Amino acid sequence: MTHDLDTLQNSISHQFKDVALLETALTHSSFANENGEDTEDNERLEFLGDAVLELSSSEVLFAKFPQAPEGQLTRLRAQLVSEPALAEVARELHINELLMLGKGEERQGGRERNSLLSDAFEAILGAVFLDGGYSAAQHVIGTVFESRWPEHCDVTRVKDSKSKLQELTQKLFRERPVYTLKSSAGPEHAKIFSVEVSLPDGTALVAEGSSVKKAEQNSALNALNYLKEKKKK
Repeated sequence: MTHDLDTLQNSISHQFKDVALLETALTHSSFANENGEDTEDNERLEFLGDAVLELSSSEVLFAKFPQAPEGQLTRLRAQLVSEPALAEVARELHINELLMLGKGEERQGGRERNSLLSDAFEAILGAVFLDGGYSAAQHVIGTVFESRWPEHCDVTRVKDSKSKLQELTQKLFRERPVYTLKSSAGPEHAKIFSVEVSLPDGTALVAEGSSVKKAEQNSALNALNYLKEKKKK
């Protein structure tokens, strides 16, 4: 495993002073739970790495597209650091091969699960931050994302469903829709969230998603389709 860790460090252009941080970043909670209280998992590092990645990618996009408004920058960043995009990065770095998983998670295919891989990549960024500071984390992000930064900021990009629905309800009712989280179910690594959107006319529609944001987008899309059909009648 030492050779594999060396390869990973070379790939991200950061040599750890404290390799134990990298090992923790690669330790899933299922492995830690099976190996006793003294084994630390990567969840805290993932929390830290998520914040580091958001700030660093925001800085790059802010400088790269000086004329872009906040909404466009937000969409570009969301694409760049989305769960599938980060999981793809993790696979290219062979992080999936290095993860330490519990036996149950291994049997259930956790090594190829997007959510688990993206979390592990963010945990590595958190570990780099603790090991070498923000500049080291910036360097790693710059190295890994070198070919992934968007070249253009598409000013004609189609608005998302929530934005469309808000504009439509403002136009029709002079009010905004209201989103309410109704429930969440399933294991931590594969939760399904249910969100209800309430329209100003009293209509309520519910949709599900793998995150609250996705469930909101799906419920907004349902509401747009509802209003479209209502207009035809």
